[in-house]
Amino acid sequence: SLFHDCRLTPRHTDDKKAISFFRAVLLPGVIPYSLAYACLKLVNYAFFFWLPFYLSNALNWDDSVADDISTFYDVGGIVGGIVGGVISDRLNRRRGIVVTPMLILGFGSLYLYTNSPRNKVVNSVLLGVAGFFIGGPANLISAAISADLGQNPTIRGSHRALATVTGIVDGTGSVGAAFGQYLVPLIQLRWDWH
Repeated sequence: SLFHDCRLTPRHTDDKKAISFFRAVLLPGVIPYSLAYACLKLVNYAFFFWLPFYLSNALNWDDSVADDISTFYDVGGIVGGIVGGVISDRLNRRRGIVVTPMLILGFGSLYLYTNSPRNKVVNSVLLGVAGFFIGGPANLISAAISADLGQNPTIRGSHRALATVTGIVDGTGSVGAAFGQYLVPLIQLRWDWH
């Protein structure tokens, strides 16, 4: 038959054992990228969950308009992740060289957004730009950089070790995101939306 030569067994087995949590944390780059991802995921989730609320309450826009405009941040993050990934692949997977300038420009985009007028078109464009420079690096760190960290020579080829490293990076990011959900309302109560 057509599928006679297909086998459902894996081509190679992962003979290397899983590494310990502490050994994975001490691999070069795991701690800085984990902390960076915690901060980025905090900002990303703050935008995801609080941006429509901000747009409707602080700018007095209808909820449906606020929801529509907030999606520009998400679209910017998707495009930023794709563009950043393509550029870093062309630079021989030097993702840090791509992520760092994107984050620096992310600060600038957030500053521009905080000083933007109440114009819906301007807000949409600036949110797309902020998403590009913040959501893009977050996507790179959570996926491509985590996989790159798992390619450390001491653990190369071990899918279990890669899963441990990826879990550390993503788990640290989730802690940052959870912390942010407590932090945003406290900031809003203390300083309003300014």
